[in-house]
Amino acid sequence: MAASPTRADGRRSDELRPVQITPHYLTQAEGSALITLGRTWVVCTASIEDRVPAFLQNSGQGWITAEYDMLPRATHTRRPRAANLGRPSGRTQEIQRLIGRSLRAVVDLNALGERSIILDCDVLQADGGTRTAAITGAFVALCEALALLQRREEIDTMPVLDQVVAVSVGQVHDRILVDLDYQEDSRADVDANFVVTGRGELVEVQATGEKGSFPASLIMEMLHQAQNAVARLRQAQEEVLRSWLPLSW
Repeated sequence: MAASPTRADGRRSDELRPVQITPHYLTQAEGSALITLGRTWVVCTASIEDRVPAFLQNSGQGWITAEYDMLPRATHTRRPRAANLGRPSGRTQEIQRLIGRSLRAVVDLNALGERSIILDCDVLQADGGTRTAAITGAFVALCEALALLQRREEIDTMPVLDQVVAVSVGQVHDRILVDLDYQEDSRADVDANFVVTGRGELVEVQATGEKGSFPASLIMEMLHQAQNAVARLRQAQEEVLRSWLPLSW
């Protein structure tokens, strides 16, 4: 597919929005990071609990899970808080599970021991790509919490097996665009999210034909277009982690 050199914000089709990760963003959480991806801002915290879900009790294995939400004015119009609605929306629950699966995929849960780490991802401002930004930022917060456990000598080794980042890709009017903002996402004919490890392996692929079916080959083309953005996201993580976390992949 022919790709126009620039988009409304001046980016190339395969270009990521400006990304910055600020580690140690909050003082009271065991791990925290603020990730800004263009006008999408997500604060991620990691909390350690010395317990696991019932299905893991006496297994010797740890657990990583996530919660996700948006501030009421993260979007153009106010949205009620989930607590006032009685329960999280289906979309919120789906994103929470995605974040949890993505982080568990790159951690040795047996080395974690019988404890849980809860990642809270709160969207301060939304302009598309909030779930992918949350995964990328939550990895940094998780690493901070795991490093704290190691310093306390509560775990023997750093149980991180690999990095994990995520990026959105869409087909908008026959163009493949990487890292969609809200306006692009709302016009996409096909919308996909890729969760990718530091070694380039896939953890999860989510893809939806918003207006009908699409050829399987489009997924591979989208993934190819996303490679530069994936590399930049890994670099953003490495810039804040490399001073204290060996990155062997």
